[in-house]
Amino acid sequence: MKALRVLILIAFLLLLWQLLFWFAGSNALTSPLDTIAFALQLLSSPTFYPHLIETAQAFAVALGIAISCGILIGFTLGLYRFAADVGEPVLVALYSIPKLTLYPIVLLAFGIGMPAKIAFGAIHGIMPIAIFALGAVRNLNPVYVKAARVMRMTPARIAARVLLPAAIPEIFTGIRIGFSLTLIGTLLGEMFASQRGIGHLLIQAIGLHNVRMIMALTLLLVIIAVAASALLLAADRRLRRHMLGTT
Repeated sequence: MKALRVLILIAFLLLLWQLLFWFAGSNALTSPLDTIAFALQLLSSPTFYPHLIETAQAFAVALGIAISCGILIGFTLGLYRFAADVGEPVLVALYSIPKLTLYPIVLLAFGIGMPAKIAFGAIHGIMPIAIFALGAVRNLNPVYVKAARVMRMTPARIAARVLLPAAIPEIFTGIRIGFSLTLIGTLLGEMFASQRGIGHLLIQAIGLHNVRMIMALTLLLVIIAVAASALLLAADRRLRRHMLGTT
């Protein structure tokens, strides 16, 4: 039943896409069949995979930095009420800043290339993960922390043995959001500070007004993002069911 709903949704989106193509014309869009055919042609080209690997490597490192730093910041602030009360508005304010305004600083600090892409991707993902981690720690039952302190556990052991297992489901929601934003940041970094990568191909296609390339790359990115989001959502639901089953 669920698979049927997914197929119906995909068919509806393809129909809507085709209608938009008929309305806008070939100067703005390509048809679904033409886009899929060009995307398959792109995947069969050996020159495409160095760009894909470059993007995957930059994104993987940026996501790892965003997750580790975000959880560390959130937990550090969440362990202490005063720090959480002061730090949460600061994190929200930093999260609301348009990240493109920080791009000149990133370029000056890291130069053009892989480090700039990684830094720009990580900047996008750290804040939402930190905010969710902080909220997860603050919303935990304070009895857990009190019991751990009675047992004379250090703050590091409290975080690793008590808070992290209990807060994982909510943190995972932040990771899902951070995943999408880190991917966006990495692609933006490639568009302005790289000679390789999917973002670089995309900005080249925009400059040349290559509509087929733009649509094919967008389709591939959407498929990757939707597949990854579905996997993360399934893992999130499984974690929540597991936590409910153990309580």
